[in-house]
Amino acid sequence: MAEPSRILDLDWKASLKRPLQWGLLAAVLTALVVIFIPNQYRSEARLLPVESKSMGGLGNLAAAAAAFGVAVPGGEGGDANFVDILNSRSLREELLKTPFEYPLRSWRFGAPQPVKGTLYDYLDEANMDRAVKKLSSMLSISRDLKSKVITLSAETKSPELSQQVVKRTTKLLEAFLQDKGRTRGGAKAAYAEARLKEARQEMDETEATFRTFLSGNRNYLTSPDPTVRLRGLKFESELKLRQQLVTTLALNREQALLEEKNDIPILNVLDPANLPIDKSKPARSNLVVYAGLLVFVMVALWQERALLKSLLRDEAPANPEPISTRMNPHA
Repeated sequence: MAEPSRILDLDWKASLKRPLQWGLLAAVLTALVVIFIPNQYRSEARLLPVESKSMGGLGNLAAAAAAFGVAVPGGEGGDANFVDILNSRSLREELLKTPFEYPLRSWRFGAPQPVKGTLYDYLDEANMDRAVKKLSSMLSISRDLKSKVITLSAETKSPELSQQVVKRTTKLLEAFLQDKGRTRGGAKAAYAEARLKEARQEMDETEATFRTFLSGNRNYLTSPDPTVRLRGLKFESELKLRQQLVTTLALNREQALLEEKNDIPILNVLDPANLPIDKSKPARSNLVVYAGLLVFVMVALWQERALLKSLLRDEAPANPEPISTRMNPHA
């Protein structure tokens, strides 16, 4: 094996001169390259969803079941659904089609120029599928399992665009919950509305029939003909029944509308989208240091490859002594 004294005999100053030169050269070249990389700015918002009353029973059931080690489907809570909505393709396509106005630098040291266009134009992809995939790297959503807080962030070359993207995404989530979210109260309200429309139509038909009857029998209550009195009373009771049904359905519809409002999840914005001032990346100083150290180590190892080979070479003895002889020296 190589003698340790060879390592001490090296001229370290001369040995490290070339690696240091190459390392400094790599650091300078890296600095010249990364200085032209555009800055990225990250805007962030924190959302706290509040479950509706209809979901509260399921959440309590899931919590009770979890205490016994039993998993309930859908027991993660409404905050998990919020993340799924934010990751849905329909919402992201709507976000890509939204027009924005923001200042943007054409290059690293250029003056900001006003830009007006959609996020799809900013990503500059060939089709919508690629734009949706690229949006996933620009827009990030995370959820804290303990606090249920959802963190929404966007990172672009313009601070104003990053802030507008986060704000627009929050608005799209609120619009989805208000307009497209189906609730139990909403289903009851829709059914009550349809049934109320039918009941009013039936009441109008009954009223028209009774009006026709009254046109020839105004004093049907005092009519000597029992058939006329019976028909008049039948029409009158039928009309009262239809009127009472319409009143009951109208009350049920109003109650269902109130329940629908209670069933809609509430989205609390803890921290609105901020306007970033400092860049989020690139970390130019780190890139320069890493590049210089990497080249320094590689050149140093290559330069002393002969010494490394001798240190790593495991040379066996010329005449190895058998194990049995070493164990029994008198044999």
